[in-house]
Amino acid sequence: MTTPAPRHAPGDDGARARALDVVALGESMVTFLPTRPGRLADVPSFDRAIGGAESNVACMLAAAGHRVRWVSRVGTDGFGDHLVETIGTHGVDVTRVRRDPDRPTGVYFRTAGERGTDAHEVAYYRAGSAASAMSPATVDLAAARAGRVLHLSGITAALSDGCRELLHALTAPGPGRPLVSFDVNHRPGLWRSPAGPGVLLDLARAADLVFVGEDEAEHAWGVTGGPRAIRALLPEPATLVVKHGERGATVLPDAAPATTVPALHVDVTATTGAGDAFAAGFLSATLRGLPLATRLRHGHLWAAAALTTPGDLAAPPSRAHADRLAAVDDAAWETLRVGPGWTHAEQAEEEGATP
Repeated sequence: MTTPAPRHAPGDDGARARALDVVALGESMVTFLPTRPGRLADVPSFDRAIGGAESNVACMLAAAGHRVRWVSRVGTDGFGDHLVETIGTHGVDVTRVRRDPDRPTGVYFRTAGERGTDAHEVAYYRAGSAASAMSPATVDLAAARAGRVLHLSGITAALSDGCRELLHALTAPGPGRPLVSFDVNHRPGLWRSPAGPGVLLDLARAADLVFVGEDEAEHAWGVTGGPRAIRALLPEPATLVVKHGERGATVLPDAAPATTVPALHVDVTATTGAGDAFAAGFLSATLRGLPLATRLRHGHLWAAAALTTPGDLAAPPSRAHADRLAAVDDAAWETLRVGPGWTHAEQAEEEGATP
């Protein structure tokens, strides 16, 4: 088991002196979205977008006014140009993204069907990608540690031995380490060995803030019994967030009672990117020092923005709009319902988002 990392809050004196709020490290790919439903074999054309768990978090946080950097590697190809330029236009610092002349930028194609159904197909072309060559030797570790928070994901650990070594190096305790946020993101199809669940468990135990779905904890680690059983497996992180899908989420701090907040009622357009959006919303509220229950509400609100958007990446609600909705009483919160376009409304009432 990895040695527990020192626990601290992102508002401590050392963290506040940092120029960046968040650094997100991981692979982003060019995504091709179908122009109509159907099998990949039958779809005649695709629209180009971007996709990547960590870059999704970075873009949403930057759009909300936080100072954010994305650290990664892309090829010296047109797709690499597109990723760097597009992520940069969201206000993210991309100056520490390295270009690899020998390896390509990853791409993937997916159908319009929802994940988790037999109709959903994804075709990844990421083997041997530039990002898979990330390691402690090819990534600027100081640049990765330059924020108040370093956000990582289990997806990166699955890409290569070098990527795993990099995440272990970044989560190791030591001077200058920022608060480490880790989204487990268990993707069984990416792992080429049965070691994946154990690697993810070690990385989660080394982090300060962990996001994990109740279902993925069961699939990866065989844990049943709800948030407290997961907490028993992960006693080290200062903050554990357990997601229950459409039922809500629970935050379990190490020195306070657990808090559960139900999710919003959402007219869903697509589920892709909702987990990344939830993490971004929770992190934004954490950086602002908001109460734990309010952090969960912001996570749900940002996830709702992704759920009502067709692509992988959504714009978050404005801070004022999100703060107003997050401040309603419990009864009002449980009756909120949002649909496509709600984040653009000046007043939530205009979109039917308040009781």
